[in-house]
Amino acid sequence: MIEIKDVSKWYGKFQVLTDCTTQISKGEVVVVCGPSGSGKSTLIKTVNGLEPIQKGKILVRGTSVHDPKTNLPQLRAHVGMVFQHFELFPHMSIIDNLCIAQMKVLARGREESADKGLKLLDRVGLKAHANKYPGELSGGQQQRVAIARALSMDPICMLFDEPTSALDPEMINEVLDVMVELAQEGMTMMVVTHEMGFARKVAHRVVFMDQGKIVEDAAKDDFFGKPHSERAQQFLSKILQH
Repeated sequence: MIEIKDVSKWYGKFQVLTDCTTQISKGEVVVVCGPSGSGKSTLIKTVNGLEPIQKGKILVRGTSVHDPKTNLPQLRAHVGMVFQHFELFPHMSIIDNLCIAQMKVLARGREESADKGLKLLDRVGLKAHANKYPGELSGGQQQRVAIARALSMDPICMLFDEPTSALDPEMINEVLDVMVELAQEGMTMMVVTHEMGFARKVAHRVVFMDQGKIVEDAAKDDFFGKPHSERAQQFLSKILQH
């Protein structure tokens, strides 16, 4: 579904990604973790072309993301993305937030878009809030709306960039519960997160990054059982001891 081959990226002279290679199969859940500044968010944003790359290749279901001939808006319509900070339109109601991309990108009518939107709001437990505005909802509720909005585009895979890091601790589980459900239904997912409980529960594989490189790419049980690299061992000992 997603193929990342020898991807490197620079900001000016600073190299943020170095020869990153991994792939995600249909229905697979891959968690990308590592210390702050390791390139995790940059890597996930290259998958749907939000970040350009200077070297390497990324294919989503066979389509080359960074080929100038690729229709990026069309590609992004099928690759759901959920950001750290919700990115909802504050001046639009929740249901309008779910309708606008369906209408503009997929050319669905208002009624069909609203119908789809309401079903998805129901699925994330927020149907009763359809006519409210984002500012009237908690952070956890807004993030669940953002997930419903991404799903309204019928994505072939979902990218999550630290979806719980901006939330109060009490709200994290309500978002993770929706993500666990998605994973169990077979959605292909690439998730940048520090939530190791989530990784243990639903990830098939864990990609560990440090200083712009993929240091470890292992099956979940191998990663948590005995990571090969010393750097991953250090990271886990710090993050799992509490």
